[in-house]
Amino acid sequence: MPGIDKLPIEETFEDSPQTRSLLGVFEEDAAAISKYSQQLFQAMHRIYDAQNELSAATHLTSKLLKGYEKQRFPLCCDDEVMSSTLQQFAKVIDELSSCHAVLSTQLADAMMFPITQFKERDLKEILTLKEVFQIASDDHDMAINRYSRLSKRRDNEKVKGEVMEDVYTSRKKQHQTMMHYFTALNTLQYKKKMSLLEPLLGYMQAQISFFKLGSENLTQQWEDFLTDIGTSVQNVRREMAGEVDVMQQTIQDMEQANDLLYMPDPDPSLVPVNRNLTRKAGYLNTRNKTGLVSSSWERQYFFTQGGNLMSQARGDVAGGLVMDIDNCSVMAVDCEDRRFCFQITSFDGKKVAILQAESRKDCEEWIATINNISKRIYLSENPEEIAARVNQSALEAVTPSPSFQQRHESLRPSTQGRPLAARASSVSSAGSETASPALSVLSLDALVAPNTPIQFDIISPVSEEDAGQAKAAGLGRRTNPFGESGGTPAEESEGSILHQLFFARFLGCMEVQNADSSDVIYETMRQILAARAIHNIFRMTESHLLVTCECLKLIDPQTQVTRLRFPLSSVVLCAAHQENKRLFGFVLQTAEGRVDGRPIIVCYIFESNNDGEKICDSVGLAKQIAFHSEMDRKATEKKKEQDRAKEKQQEELSKQKQIEKDLEEQSRLIAAFSRPTPLAAGTDGQFLVLSNSQSEDSDAGVEGREKGESEA
Repeated sequence: MPGIDKLPIEETFEDSPQTRSLLGVFEEDAAAISKYSQQLFQAMHRIYDAQNELSAATHLTSKLLKGYEKQRFPLCCDDEVMSSTLQQFAKVIDELSSCHAVLSTQLADAMMFPITQFKERDLKEILTLKEVFQIASDDHDMAINRYSRLSKRRDNEKVKGEVMEDVYTSRKKQHQTMMHYFTALNTLQYKKKMSLLEPLLGYMQAQISFFKLGSENLTQQWEDFLTDIGTSVQNVRREMAGEVDVMQQTIQDMEQANDLLYMPDPDPSLVPVNRNLTRKAGYLNTRNKTGLVSSSWERQYFFTQGGNLMSQARGDVAGGLVMDIDNCSVMAVDCEDRRFCFQITSFDGKKVAILQAESRKDCEEWIATINNISKRIYLSENPEEIAARVNQSALEAVTPSPSFQQRHESLRPSTQGRPLAARASSVSSAGSETASPALSVLSLDALVAPNTPIQFDIISPVSEEDAGQAKAAGLGRRTNPFGESGGTPAEESEGSILHQLFFARFLGCMEVQNADSSDVIYETMRQILAARAIHNIFRMTESHLLVTCECLKLIDPQTQVTRLRFPLSSVVLCAAHQENKRLFGFVLQTAEGRVDGRPIIVCYIFESNNDGEKICDSVGLAKQIAFHSEMDRKATEKKKEQDRAKEKQQEELSKQKQIEKDLEEQSRLIAAFSRPTPLAAGTDGQFLVLSNSQSEDSDAGVEGREKGESEA
């Protein structure tokens, strides 16, 4: 080690300028050592703090890994492999935590203690001695100045003695202080080397001990374990990279596919409407009434869940039930202030919801989805396939067929002159009927008259002018708005054996040519639905269909006013659609005719919440009950006529017996009068001779008696 510079202690008494200059160099060196030692102390203290934090963090990590198996993650199932792996890691990290704790203790003893002692003891001692030396030097200078200013007079001996004593004391103190100060500065040259080397030596020894302790604990078994875990991590990383590539490609594909959907109202020709959905979700605006005539719109997230329509606000945790859409009705409506609106009415008609979609496509998809759900297609195994089949059948039903005549011509049998099938006398549902052979001999003109107008709505019962027209046309009888029957007894429906109520929506009615088979109803359905689709007519009138043994009634569900009344005797046919069972219709034949005397035949088409076949069966049952009631009534009247005839015959027999009795009595009287009467004894003894008038009267009596007997 090279030589160490020293301050000459023997020159402290002289206190020459050279000595003071050399002292200044040593003081600068001491200041530099103090500054550098402070920086080194901060760096080593940082290492020590970091090691303590590492030890605490390692211990916390081990504790968290041990508690992994008690955690319940929403997207993580019970993974025993992951739990056992983390338990092994926790064991290793716990051992490392112990090693880090030992390292922290060694750093505190071997690194922080020497440098702290040097900083707090040695450097502070130098600073203290420097201040004391400066004070002693100043005192000595002041004493010398006072001594130098002493007067030559002898009377000032006392002051001179005091000044000399002060010089002695200050010089001695300065000399002693300066020697100790020089000694401390010389010693600092050795201590600065020790203060730098001892902390570093302790740090390295602590690290070596830490690594030795770690190498003893981390055996070959842990190395193999870490190798396996590293391989698993690499496999997961490769899998993640592949999944990221797939997701990036999916993002690109979806951006290209949904480019047209970014527009709020895309072109339907570019983005077709999917009518086969049985589940749908999205944001809709719902109308809420805020007053008698005012309303507000609120944007919410709506979704279907089974047969329910749910809604959920953006800040809500779960959705709430809006309504049950099984057997409900849905249709597009026109709102005054909004577009793309549709209305959902519950199966009982008590709850109505008006919603607004973002586009026409979205509106039509919501209507189609709710229609499919209301038909309970979602309960089947393949709901989308069944919905596609039903919608295809409905599309065929609403699409005008230009080859209708050719289709029926192809089904026409080869035998010519085959008579038409007789009209059925009773009404039956479409489910109980087989394909009518009359279909092969019918044509479009034979079913529906060309250019026949279609009525899409029920005329309001308060319109007297329309009421007169409807009555003249035989389209059913309406009652007044106050529930009076207008000539029909009030107890007409109350005394009926059958009284069934159904929910029905009026689709339309039109005049037909004949009522020979249910094909008339099918063709009327096709034409009315096609006309609705062509003219974009979606509004339907909701009514209650009441089936009794006397009539069919359409009743307003809100006001309970009878809109239309059809006598049951005028209903000649009733059938449901072969594919869409919710569609049904009936044919009404009126007694009043036109100018040519031909009866008017009108076909009414409805959509029901229930199965249309059930309604047709109910109408057929009503017809049968009415028929049996009529037969019973006729039998009762016939029996009464027979009883009256028997009573009349008994009366005639009684009269004849009375006449015979009277005649017998008269005969006895006549016989009694016609017997010869002996002459009374007289004085002259002669017979009594009758006059001519008496004989004539007797002859007349005999002739009357003979005539009465002959009449009897």
